[in-house]
Amino acid sequence: MTILMPAADEAVLQRRESIVSALRQIVPGEGVISSAAEMLPYESDGFTAYRQPPMVVVLPETTEQVSQVLRYCHDNGIKVVPRGSGTSLSGGSMPLADAVLLGLGKFKRIREIDFDNRVVVTEPGVTNLAISQAVAHAGFYYAPDPSSQIACSIGGNIAENSGGVHCLKYGMTTNNVLGCEIVLINGEILRIGGKAPECAGYDLMGIITGSEGLLGVVTEVTVRILQKPETARALMIGFAEVEQAGECVARVISAGIIPGGMEMMDKPAIHAAEAFVHAGYPLDVEALLIVELDGPSVEVDDLIKRVETIAQGCGSTTCQISTSEQERVLFWAGRKAAFPAVGRISPDYLCMDGTIPRGKLPLVLTRMQEMSVKYGLRCANVFHAGDGNLHPLILYDANQPGEMERAEAFGADILRLCVEVGGVLTGEHGVGIEKRDLMPEMFSEIDLAQQQRLKCAFDTQGLLNPGKVFPTLHRCAELGRVHVHGGKLAFPELPRF
Repeated sequence: MTILMPAADEAVLQRRESIVSALRQIVPGEGVISSAAEMLPYESDGFTAYRQPPMVVVLPETTEQVSQVLRYCHDNGIKVVPRGSGTSLSGGSMPLADAVLLGLGKFKRIREIDFDNRVVVTEPGVTNLAISQAVAHAGFYYAPDPSSQIACSIGGNIAENSGGVHCLKYGMTTNNVLGCEIVLINGEILRIGGKAPECAGYDLMGIITGSEGLLGVVTEVTVRILQKPETARALMIGFAEVEQAGECVARVISAGIIPGGMEMMDKPAIHAAEAFVHAGYPLDVEALLIVELDGPSVEVDDLIKRVETIAQGCGSTTCQISTSEQERVLFWAGRKAAFPAVGRISPDYLCMDGTIPRGKLPLVLTRMQEMSVKYGLRCANVFHAGDGNLHPLILYDANQPGEMERAEAFGADILRLCVEVGGVLTGEHGVGIEKRDLMPEMFSEIDLAQQQRLKCAFDTQGLLNPGKVFPTLHRCAELGRVHVHGGKLAFPELPRF
């Protein structure tokens, strides 16, 4: 869906030309893109249901250029939308018609590899997978591994606090980033954290990670790298019922076993992935668990036996254990290709993202099946099952009247269900525009106001990525005057940014 804007008047066009000219002075050469045709690749991120051409695109190459661009926009009241590789699935980097799109795609150098301190210092445009590839020769890797790791950038990973199939044991992005260089909207350059595991003062890295581009623009990142485990083996376990697989997940974790990864797919996702990758998935099961165990070989052998026993107790019908590194990688190949695989069986799909307590997985799976019948739409499910992060893929055809609207309503109900059972609206994709209007399902008005006060501490004019995350925007000067009437938060009536 393209968001159409009214025709611009002469004053707006003149202002745009002035902005483009000023940006060309800061980023010369091919660093500014202003023609409608050349800006088409930037009109959407991975949340392709909505599209909006930006006012202008600027592609700086240095931190100083980013600083100058932001300072110019701050001084002239111009909105800015930061963008990494554009793989966001929540519309977090969707442009605005009256905003500068600030692309970090040219920040693609790894600046330092420090094996002594087990860190890599990188620019934000470097892809997630490239970091692991750069240190693989020494037996190291970067743990968070989202399925889009071949394309997504480390700066975008910070914006959304990305996870991946191995985040259960080794943590999300926030657990693996030690420091960053960040440019504020007024052009100030800050350095937060560093190579040390712990830093004094407030945990500003914890605030920046997952902030979705609302607080500043990251121009350098220091990440933690880990040594590859001595042994890693995977089990591929099939179940006749989805609920049995969910119960197996709960029992493995309650037994004190923390796998390197624990992923789950239901039958539609299994068939789509197998047809795409040919990983050897069983096609006669309703659910498939992939459980990876790593560490010393003796420990791994013992854990495999324990997990196999638990699975049998939950009614597993098949169990295949990897016997080589190639086979282990093949087990994972289908899961990591699940999203594009589903794209082959449906004209369109919405990839949802919510998190629930692990023990609620059987209940939630049952309720989602009921919703599928209610909305008349198929749903393929892939989960980071070990930490309760769900990724339902709602299949629809945008060319069929009403199907997109039903898909969105279906997705909203799934997210409401996540909150209802004690979970949260997002596990790693962020809020963006997709979940923005669902924020009151999880947060009170007082909660949201306090979060906006934090944004105001970094961005007093609300110029960075406006319209994302918060369902209602209030000017910073007014947030200090928010008061409570009868237990309900009251704001003065104000226009949106």
